[in-house]
Amino acid sequence: MRIPLSSWGKKALLLTLALLNGVAYCGFTLSEFLAAYFSRKVDRVSLQRAIRLQPGNADFPYRLGRHFWLVERSPEAAAQSYRTAVALNPHKARYWFDLAAVYQFLGDTQGQKDALEHAILADPTTPDVAWEAANLYLVQGETDKALREFRVVMANDPYLPSAALQLCWRAEPDVDALLRDAVPPISSVYVAFLDLLVSKKETVGAAKVWAQLAHLHEPIEARHVFDYIRYLVGQREIDHARLVWQQSASLCGLSAYQPSTKNLVINGDFSLLVLNGGFDWLYQQSKDVSLALDPTQSHTGHRSLLISIDSRGIEDAGIRQLIPVEANASYDFSAYFKSEDMQGAGGPRFAIQDLYSEATYFVSDPLKDADSWQKINGTFTTGPDTRLLVLRIQRLPAGSPIRGKLWIDDIRLAPAAR
Repeated sequence: MRIPLSSWGKKALLLTLALLNGVAYCGFTLSEFLAAYFSRKVDRVSLQRAIRLQPGNADFPYRLGRHFWLVERSPEAAAQSYRTAVALNPHKARYWFDLAAVYQFLGDTQGQKDALEHAILADPTTPDVAWEAANLYLVQGETDKALREFRVVMANDPYLPSAALQLCWRAEPDVDALLRDAVPPISSVYVAFLDLLVSKKETVGAAKVWAQLAHLHEPIEARHVFDYIRYLVGQREIDHARLVWQQSASLCGLSAYQPSTKNLVINGDFSLLVLNGGFDWLYQQSKDVSLALDPTQSHTGHRSLLISIDSRGIEDAGIRQLIPVEANASYDFSAYFKSEDMQGAGGPRFAIQDLYSEATYFVSDPLKDADSWQKINGTFTTGPDTRLLVLRIQRLPAGSPIRGKLWIDDIRLAPAAR
């Protein structure tokens, strides 16, 4: 749209207005520049100049408050500057937190509580905000509020659950209360809580956390199951260990590693990868014994386990499997083996023992002098207290030199036919 300028008076008026707007703009820009310049300085005078130049900028009184608090050690002056900052911008959680810290130093409990509540309202889901609020609540003895904020931390930060759970447990060492008030239903958080309870040997509480974890039906890493089962075996909680292994079929994709009524030995034909955990085969490599899956030799499947021995004296081959069983029950055991160049007195043997009492239920003949697949088998009855067997390759006599190659395959253990 064009504005007709028919006289010099109108032209002069328009020019004057344009000049005034230009001057105002330049003044505003200069004010902002000078305020930013002075705010970058750390002395009080410069910060106060910045505030006079830009009185509506909340960041300048906040910086002045930090100067009073950290440099001049004047909490009253810091509180006044922080109050100015939150009045100008009440949506900045950091301003409220620093005000709460000053109130705490001044002994103003109510002021500290109010500042904390405002900080949480300003930023309710950010983990850093919740973390600071939770720790300040702990100092105040407000455990319930602290747990509520730790829940926010654990729900939104993947790196802080372990540290948060440590503080929660210190404040409220009650598994039920923490599951209800602090621990969000997230599998990674449950795993961290499980690890904490295992480290403190809280077996009953750990079982409650595992139940919640399993109820989520979310995938978890198998190593967490292995660690938990190792702990349960150490605590002789065999029934619960069996349940955890059964549930791991869906949680960790271990359905192929479950025992059956026809064979309690897992991966007895070595057709699966050896997990070295849980109730699959466990092994320890050493300079005296080499373990390998051999696709060139098998009895029924497509490979077997090759055990290469060259030792001055070993007690076993370093591979074993833990097998849950029933007390006072009879079992049939069978396996196939072949050997090559096995030299030394005696030889390796299959041995089945009670893991805890070390009572021996079965020992095979020496696994040697067999250039073709040979079967060994036997039947035994467990004792009244036996719940967990260990199947291993034992060296008899122990401590004497031995060398050679041994293949084992098609290993089975099943309840004996009545």
